[in-house]
Amino acid sequence: MLKSTKLTPLTGSEVDIDTEGLLSGEHADDLRELLIERGVLVFRNITFTEDQQRAFTATIGKLRMDGPNEAAGVLTVEYSPPTYFWHMDAMYDELLPFATLLTARKLPSAGGNTEFANTYAAFEDLPPEEQEHLSTLQTLCSMKAGTELTTYDVTPEILESWKKYQRVQPLVWRHRSGRRSLVIGSTVSHVLDMHVADSYELLQRLVNHATQNKYVYSHEWRMGDAVMWDNTGTMHRVRPYDISEGRMLIRTTVEGIEPLPAVPGEDLVTA
Repeated sequence: MLKSTKLTPLTGSEVDIDTEGLLSGEHADDLRELLIERGVLVFRNITFTEDQQRAFTATIGKLRMDGPNEAAGVLTVEYSPPTYFWHMDAMYDELLPFATLLTARKLPSAGGNTEFANTYAAFEDLPPEEQEHLSTLQTLCSMKAGTELTTYDVTPEILESWKKYQRVQPLVWRHRSGRRSLVIGSTVSHVLDMHVADSYELLQRLVNHATQNKYVYSHEWRMGDAVMWDNTGTMHRVRPYDISEGRMLIRTTVEGIEPLPAVPGEDLVTA
């Protein structure tokens, strides 16, 4: 039986397991269940090669091989300004990735924490009447919304390329489990059919609500760490660090397991 320790009351657990135990696949079902329950799993003193990281990730679900940035299922994560803002990965896809795994390869002397916010718990703490209202709303999610925060003097060619990555999504995810979670973050452009000022105020308020300390786990990286999170029920971001020192992580991703359903009575359309 797996042993784990809660890192905060609502988000994150450290799992007592070694490299061989992860690679065996013997605990995959328990890890998947714990991941959905806790949002983030931390494994210490893990010595994955890239091939081993792919192999472990594939025990949790289908390894994502055709993302816009991955090569052969692996992405080297270095300095990326948009990741300093709270986000969920690939929100403009029809099927959001289920889970993501990062392992440390090079770390700065200070800073560079990865923070995670539990969007299940944040939704469940909202008043019931607000939960129901939010569950009727749709948003436009786009690469443009997240990238333009840190990209200036954008060329027409770049703008055109961004248009390939946008999609209307519900503001609240009704999971097959019956639970609901917020679908928010920097790649949410606006709420459809809402005044632009009201849309901005609502989205900012929800992000501020979901990123209160009680919903957040901040991971201070050590060499040998492997961290996996549920991309369908958490947001994440990196904290500032001295980029001259460098920071490098290796990422593998599990394909999505369920699409976001459309708002009842309305078709889910691609804008």
